[in-house]
Amino acid sequence: MASCYRHPNRETNVSCSNCGKPICPSCMTPTPVGMRCPDCAGDRTKVRTAATIRSASATNTATIALIAVNVIVFLASGRLGFGDSGGTVVYEKGLLFGPLVADGEYWRLVTSGFLHANLWHIALNMYLLWILGGMLEPAIGVARFLTVYLVALLGGAFGALVVSPLSQTVGASGAIFGLMGATAVVMHRRGINIFEAGIGGLILINLVLSFVIPGISVGGHLGGLLAGGLAMLAIHEADRLRQPVYGYVAAGVVGVAMVVGAILVADASQFVGGYTGINL
Repeated sequence: MASCYRHPNRETNVSCSNCGKPICPSCMTPTPVGMRCPDCAGDRTKVRTAATIRSASATNTATIALIAVNVIVFLASGRLGFGDSGGTVVYEKGLLFGPLVADGEYWRLVTSGFLHANLWHIALNMYLLWILGGMLEPAIGVARFLTVYLVALLGGAFGALVVSPLSQTVGASGAIFGLMGATAVVMHRRGINIFEAGIGGLILINLVLSFVIPGISVGGHLGGLLAGGLAMLAIHEADRLRQPVYGYVAAGVVGVAMVVGAILVADASQFVGGYTGINL
């Protein structure tokens, strides 16, 4: 259990809704958005939006690096048009397909998250990555951000194989949905209403589109959302207890579970039929 930041001899389960510092009853100030510490109590009427989770001194270096990697892989994949045909060996060897994963090509669980079917696909995903990364990375730091991204990417691969193991699946959507889930967790834990801030609506709209638009990997989106949210929750709880290493370990466990689950599902996919198309 954490100790109050002003009274180290007092244990508490309550954190300031603004800065996250642990506070004891003597230090709690009730506000419309949760308990505040004495340092933040004067900010109770401040309007809080998605941008308020940022740290003023942080950057989005990892976000830029991830976008660069996605673009480089996209160029190497040969899928440079607006359709869904063609592709180089990079694309063929990197896409997610259950029977090929079952044959031992486990790298596809990761590489598929850096491939895109066409220009529209990568443009939309990179735009969302830029927006979400610009909010989340400065708030939690590079290491936590990359951890959540990777775990969500693996969760997306697992979800895609559960729902459509015989479809060819590509795209960073699972990881991006994971960033949405992680951003929602951070906002909620800091006392920000996720729907007033906009992230709740963004998640709902994208989930609806996932079910309505044909060829969208519903499983990949749901798997990424769940894995990213769980990873962020684990990291946040560990930080609250001042044991950040435990957060990385717990997030790693989630990632390993996604990989094991994906391999098991892929093994079973060999017995259920043939190719069913491309999912994004």
